[in-house]
Amino acid sequence: MDNVTISKRLSGVLRHRPEKIGITLDSHGWANTEKLIRKFNEVYKADLTMEKLEEIVRTNDKKRYSFNEDKTKIRANQGHSINVDVELKQTVPPEILYHGTALRFADSIEEKGILKMNRLYVHLSLDEETALKVGKRHGKPVIYKVKAGEMHRAGHVFYLSENNVWLTDSVEPQYIERI
Repeated sequence: MDNVTISKRLSGVLRHRPEKIGITLDSHGWANTEKLIRKFNEVYKADLTMEKLEEIVRTNDKKRYSFNEDKTKIRANQGHSINVDVELKQTVPPEILYHGTALRFADSIEEKGILKMNRLYVHLSLDEETALKVGKRHGKPVIYKVKAGEMHRAGHVFYLSENNVWLTDSVEPQYIERI
């Protein structure tokens, strides 16, 4: 199994379904690294090793995963659909952030705003290029400019994840502009 496939399956396990391979996450989203490797290999008939896992964490272009200091625990940095506290710190956002999505969601977004749906937070990007990449993953892309500074001054809370994804609870329609 190649590293990209392993990374995608790790993402599913660490962000959405740890029970799929018979592991549990603690309240902060951490999984025991040794048990994760063992159970991952059992379920997926893979050849995941600690060395390969370290390489995946180090080289993942989206910086999705983190180890604790002694690498006995691993977690996804953000994007969870299960209720975990990845210890995000409130951060003042830049004036403008971006959200990439598929065209098929545009009418709903323009009517209701950007909602977290089955995730814990709405994900926002610092630049249009990143938002475009995100949007392309879901179909024909649409990019929204988000007035994050204005939202923050109105009392909305923002977080910046370990992998530089901006997170907030929702974005109301008056704060978005389709590009």
